[in-house]
This record gives sequence, structure tokens and C-alpha cells, in this order.
Amino acid sequence: MSLANSKAAQQRSVAFVTMGCAKNEVDTQHMSRRLVAAGYCVTEDSSVADCIIVNTCSFIQSATEESLDAVFEVLGLDNVAEGDAKVVVAGCMPARYGADLEESLPEASGFLPCSKEDDIVEVVDGLLGVSRMQGGDGAPWLPQPLPGEYGTFAYVKISDGCDRRCAYCAIPGIRGPYHSFPFEEIAEEVRRAVEAGVGEVDLIAQDTGRWGQDFEDPRSLAWLLDTLAERFPETWFRILYLQPEGVTDQLLEVMARRQNVCSYLDIPLQHVNRTVLRSMNRSGDREHFEALVGHIQELVPDVTLRTTLIAGYPGETEEQFEELLDFAGSGIFDYIGVFPFSPEEGTAAFELDGQLEEAVRIERAQELRDVADSASCVKIAERIGRSYPVLVEGREDDGQLFGRAICQAPEVDGCTFLASGTVGQKRLVTIGDTLFYEMEEC
Repeated sequence: MSLANSKAAQQRSVAFVTMGCAKNEVDTQHMSRRLVAAGYCVTEDSSVADCIIVNTCSFIQSATEESLDAVFEVLGLDNVAEGDAKVVVAGCMPARYGADLEESLPEASGFLPCSKEDDIVEVVDGLLGVSRMQGGDGAPWLPQPLPGEYGTFAYVKISDGCDRRCAYCAIPGIRGPYHSFPFEEIAEEVRRAVEAGVGEVDLIAQDTGRWGQDFEDPRSLAWLLDTLAERFPETWFRILYLQPEGVTDQLLEVMARRQNVCSYLDIPLQHVNRTVLRSMNRSGDREHFEALVGHIQELVPDVTLRTTLIAGYPGETEEQFEELLDFAGSGIFDYIGVFPFSPEEGTAAFELDGQLEEAVRIERAQELRDVADSASCVKIAERIGRSYPVLVEGREDDGQLFGRAICQAPEVDGCTFLASGTVGQKRLVTIGDTLFYEMEEC
């Protein structure tokens, strides 16, 4: 049953503070839509809101600490301190810490774990004393997007949860078991984004490669991508967070054949030493990964590759770390994200022998970061003189026009500075110069 709009709700405003990754941003969008559909006003100004929802991240300890800082900052706002606004702690932290978090944060008015975010209207109604009559034929899976919600690109979640149980990762305990979203729901969300004017849709999940395998009649990510690309031929599609096992020939064939599918793969490897990977409860090794990259490049010659690596894992020897450094410096990946190992309570890696001192983990991560940056800068400089389709995105404060080439994912791969264009336009641009991760039109 849907909830009929309440006049009281129409006089109340809600603000969001979102921490963490793109998946959290999508969750915030969906909660915002539900609240607006129920009659609330969503504002960007927390200082005047009647309710402030902090959508937290708790993937690693540093993310938890940043989320806690955000919660305390909100609790310190005048409207909260004076009792005029309620604070809801939502997302990963309540899912991970449950009753312990509620006990340690009595100042918060409510807690809403990831699995309960569809109940956001009922939670806010209860806190603000809003009552309404039940009515309607049932709310749609997602209410309509809000005006101005989309920019030039949109993240679309295709699944949630994870079953992999990597030894260092808390996500299965936070998000629960893996489950694919139905194709019809994904296609509807893409349609809404395209009609709102986005030029690129980025398909995201904890494990995109598993999409459809849990259906009664199994589907594949290759089928999903091919079907969406055919249905929306003017829209770029990009896949993010694809585990090595998800790189299939069928997927690569779609990527090579469909011009509106970005030749871009984000494949988190985490390490390349076989012993370390087995301790992580992951498969593969350097030889396997190098062969995989070679196979990808054979089927998709112009592919752009991104990965993530973890430095300072428990028991990681100097020799194993040197192997990781050598791999990062080899230049087979265009972009590399680097993280120091974070010992997360409740994960298998938290209990392992051979825990390295925090200073060692951070030092190794910085050394790995430096090597990765050097290799990436060389790869990016090789693009000088080549031409790439670019999605025009906006202007800097000084008026400089910028966009993203098809080889640059949103928010992580830098931008391309442009001489001309209008926002939302796609232009073929010849690269005249590069500086670190940024590119510049001739």
C-alpha cells in the first residue's frame, strides 16, 4: 500500500548527508524520491531541515570514522541542539553495528540500516509526528526522479549484497547475501535517467559480474549490457566493480561490438601474490591476471583498465610487496586505486597472524601509490595526439570547460579540459597535452 500525502509532511523538510561510494549516493537518491512522493521537501541546507539523514559508510575503519565525524557535525547544528530537528543515522553503520551503535549514539533520533531504507517515509513520519491515511494501489518500486537529480551521468545499481566472503571485507555482513535486481526495474531506472538527459549510465553493484545468475531463468551481465545498449543507442554504458571471474568472452564481445558501450573495465584484483590472495580467500595470481589482461586486450584492443590493490595485508612479506610494486609499475593498467589494509572487526583477516603495524601499512600504500601514479601518467601521456569521444560536463569556477573522455570513469579518472562545447554534448576531441590524470584538447 502506498502512503497518501499528508499536509503536515508538505510543511516539513528533510536533508541528506551522504558518505561513501556511488552505491550510497544511489540509495540516498531513492530515499529522497520516496520522501518527496510522500509530500516532504528535500533541502540541501541541513541547518533549516526538520530531519537530517546521515547515510553512512562503514566499509573500512577510516570510512566509519568519517561517517561518525559527519554524524557529530550534524548533531552540533543549532537546529538539532535546540531540539528543532531530528537526526537519523542510516546505511552501513546501523547495518554493521546494530544495537551497539544505538547505545553509543543516544543523541540520534533513529537508525535505519541498508536493508530497511525503503521504510524511510515511515521512519521520518514517526519522528516528526506525521500521520497519514493509507491509500493508493501500491507505491512503484522507485518513485519518479526529482527535478535536477541527474547531471550528465547516472549510477544505476543492478544488484546488492555479496556472497564472496573475501577475508578483509565487511560488506557481506553489512549488505547481506547477493541478489540481482530484475531487468524491468533496471531498464525503467535507465529510461528515467535517459529521459532526464544523462549521456552516460554507469552500472554498479558490489559484484556486477554475477548479475542474473540467481534468477530462476538465469541471465548474464553480457545480456543485460547488450539489451540496454540496443534499447538506448545514444547513451554510453559503463560497467564498474567487475571481479576477474566476471570477465567473460560474451561480455567482451558486446563491449567490442556496441559503440555505445564504453571499452572500460574496472577489475579489483587486490593483490597479485598467490599466497596473499589465498589468504584473502581470492583466486588468481600475477601470471593469471597478466594473461587475463592480454586476453581482454586481444578482444577489445582499445580497452581502458582500472584496478584496486591492497598494501600491508597480514603476513605480507617484503618479497610479496615487491611483487605487488613491480606489477603496479608494469603499466598494464591505466588506473590503479590503492588502499592500505584496514583490519575490520568481524572479518576473517582481523584474526590473522602477522598483522603489520599501521605505520608500515600506510608507508607501503604510499609507496605503491607513487609507483602506480608514475605508471599511469606514462599511460595517459600516450594518449596525446589520439582522438576520443568526450561528454561535456560543465565549467570550472574560472570558466574553463571540461568533460570526460570515454576512457575516464566519473569521479575517479580525472577530466578532459575542452576548448568548446555545450553541457551534455558528446564531441570527438584530439588530446593535445596531459598533466598527471588530466587531459587537454588541442
